Amino acid sequence: MRAAGILYIVPTPVGNLEDMTFRAVKVLKEADLILAEDTRTSAVLLQHFEIRGKLLSHHKFNEHQTVELIRDRLLAGERVALVSDAGTPGISDPGFLLARTCAAEGIEVQTLPGATACIPAIVSSGLPCDRFCFEGFLPLKKGRQTLLTQLAKESRTMIFYESPRRLVSTLEQFVLTFGPERPCSVAREISKVHEEHVRGSLAEVIAHFRAVEPKGEIVVVVGGLRDDGPRVHHNKYKDDPA
Repeated sequence: MRAAGILYIVPTPVGNLEDMTFRAVKVLKEADLILAEDTRTSAVLLQHFEIRGKLLSHHKFNEHQTVELIRDRLLAGERVALVSDAGTPGISDPGFLLARTCAAEGIEVQTLPGATACIPAIVSSGLPCDRFCFEGFLPLKKGRQTLLTQLAKESRTMIFYESPRRLVSTLEQFVLTFGPERPCSVAREISKVHEEHVRGSLAEVIAHFRAVEPKGEIVVVVGGLRDDGPRVHHNKYKDDPA
């Protein structure tokens, strides 16, 4: 009987393609099957690195239907690689259900180190990053206010993901929950040409994005209950390579 295969969870660049690791390229080239959140998006990445693996769609709307098929292929000895559109699968992207299923079946899961947006955002923020809590995307409706009320007493630095069109309204909710003077850093377009970090109090950061429409991928970092934070404004890195 053939030994079970391996599930590789493969981070992909959040912006700059040069952030792709040699090991990630090797794993994707050797995989029998590549699972992609969006096959069109991943096809661009694979073509860039001359990877010609077989793609299968695996996203939050079909993962419950495809997980058993993938499990069976892994148990048959195949090497399967999972990628998301950008960053590390499972971090606010599909991946958890498949990893849990493999763990329950005794199938080996190897997660490669690599790109994720939350770590550069907190390290660059100037806020404490030795201890933090990652909240990802907040609930849009049910449970949102309850969670924010709980986080009002959080002493660790907090990390959130948000869309540009909801950024200002979310920051306004943060003011009501955390107070206008709570330190904040908004990271935008990490590793891309127009990377920007806007830092200051929540009131200052809101004022900036009311005047300048936010665009691109957004990570919001908010200081914990007892953190005064840095009194600086923003940095742009327009000269960085694409």
